[in-house]
Amino acid sequence: MLPYINIPFEYAGSTTGASVDELKLIFSFLLSYPLAGVLKRIPDAKPYQKNLFIILVSLFYLVGLFDLWTGIRTIFISSAGAYIIASYVEGPFMPWIGFVFLMGHMSISHIYRQFAARPDKVDITGAQMVLVMKLTGFCWNVYDGRIQPDHLADFQRERALPHIPSLLDFAGYVLFFPSLFAGPSFDFVDYQRWITTTMFEIPKGIDPQLAPPTRKQRKIPRSATPAALKALTGLIWIILFLGFSAWYNTSFVMSSDYMKYSFPRRIWILEMLGFSTRMKYYGVWYLTEGACILSGLGYKGIDPKTGRAQWNRLENVNPWGIETAQNTRAYLENWNKNTNNWLRNYMYLRVTPKGKKPGFRASLATFITSAFWHGFYPGYYLSFVLAAFLQTVAKNFRRFVRPFFLTPDGQQATQYKVYYDAVSFVTTQTAFCFTTAPFVLLSLHSSLLVWSRVYFYAVIGTAASMAFFASPAKQWLVKHLNARQKNAKMQWQEQELLPRRTEDLLPHDRKFEDSILGGGLPSDPGKELDEAVREIKEEVEAMRKRGISVSMPRGQDMKAAAENKLGRKL
Repeated sequence: MLPYINIPFEYAGSTTGASVDELKLIFSFLLSYPLAGVLKRIPDAKPYQKNLFIILVSLFYLVGLFDLWTGIRTIFISSAGAYIIASYVEGPFMPWIGFVFLMGHMSISHIYRQFAARPDKVDITGAQMVLVMKLTGFCWNVYDGRIQPDHLADFQRERALPHIPSLLDFAGYVLFFPSLFAGPSFDFVDYQRWITTTMFEIPKGIDPQLAPPTRKQRKIPRSATPAALKALTGLIWIILFLGFSAWYNTSFVMSSDYMKYSFPRRIWILEMLGFSTRMKYYGVWYLTEGACILSGLGYKGIDPKTGRAQWNRLENVNPWGIETAQNTRAYLENWNKNTNNWLRNYMYLRVTPKGKKPGFRASLATFITSAFWHGFYPGYYLSFVLAAFLQTVAKNFRRFVRPFFLTPDGQQATQYKVYYDAVSFVTTQTAFCFTTAPFVLLSLHSSLLVWSRVYFYAVIGTAASMAFFASPAKQWLVKHLNARQKNAKMQWQEQELLPRRTEDLLPHDRKFEDSILGGGLPSDPGKELDEAVREIKEEVEAMRKRGISVSMPRGQDMKAAAENKLGRKL
């Protein structure tokens, strides 16, 4: 560590109440902005200089700022091990060998941190968690590079590495300083396209005049404005966190003063504890994403609708989507997005045999991976287990209760839908503030104590809901949904003066008939969705064969395209 470097942080800590390491961590995030600006100005034709600059800055952060000599050793062991495994181990077990090695090595750091019990100190664990995502993905990408392309899914084909990268490129990828300590994580192919600037080429079929502006001979577009907005928003979140955490913290909910309030007020305080904790993550992830945007790595092409550059390649969180979520899926999809993508692409889909749909085994493997990745505090496991049950309950409500608040064809909301949405919002938010409390409290005793102080309301509600949908009530709901759809179909036929028999319907009415008979519950929704996705993929492949450069839609884009095919919301 550099001499006297702690002095300004000790002074700032005495006035703000924050620890020295916490302030240094925020300082490193902010320092990454001017350094990312320097990085972007290194000539595009000299990628080796960019790699060397990245390595030197990260070494300064690790040693000069935090004195993490053991952290360098930890990063070296994980990185060298993954590189050797990917280079010399052949066969289908190579990625799994890399996965076990990396997760096992990280577990040692988790155990050490847990026994040290110094949450105010910055150690290498956070950086190693990010590194594990990058390196396990790297092993899979190398493995995919050895497979025939026609045997790979589109995502795998796009990220496959047919050749092992050079040690210098690999070291730059591992030590990319804007995301060193807190992410976001990304695949090596993204880093490769960034450092070679192929990421910024205008695809065929896109008007060259829509290319975002650049400076001088650089290919990396200007990104100061979106980066500055991320930085400003991140700082606002950090400031709000410092204020709210003084009022809502773990010490307060553990104290006897917490029990002086009424039951609804205690739930509200628990909600605010979760919100104040999320503010910290919002701030950190916004700051790190902004530095990645300034370096150019956050570039995601040109929006075909607006013609403007998109900078959300590494977006990790959507605060508005979380705080206004009306169901568990919306809540979880907007939180820690890159970790969710890693779990989906390199665990959930990888344990599923080819030609099969992901099932219980895939879900269980993903759950275990996520739990071990976070560490070994009992609070993590309480949160994960309860969240898994919450997801099941939410799916049942959406499938068997929500259709009553929609028109029979499922296309429009009824006048009562607003009440369903309001109840869903309150239920989702209060359920998750209860569920995530152990994630903040960490210990088993503290978690169970706080849960007991709000009478285990989410556990009881979840258990009651599971019992309800396991009872004859589920069949009662299905029966009434089908009756509702049947009546609606008869009314529609009378109004349109059409025959009542299904086989007499005209071809253009088949879509309505399928919707009515399904009652919002298609007889085979999986098959229906698979067919829509297959048609979309065939259309994209046809465009590629015609020489049109177009990427396969994923995530929300694929969902929107499938909804357009199906003619209804999913």
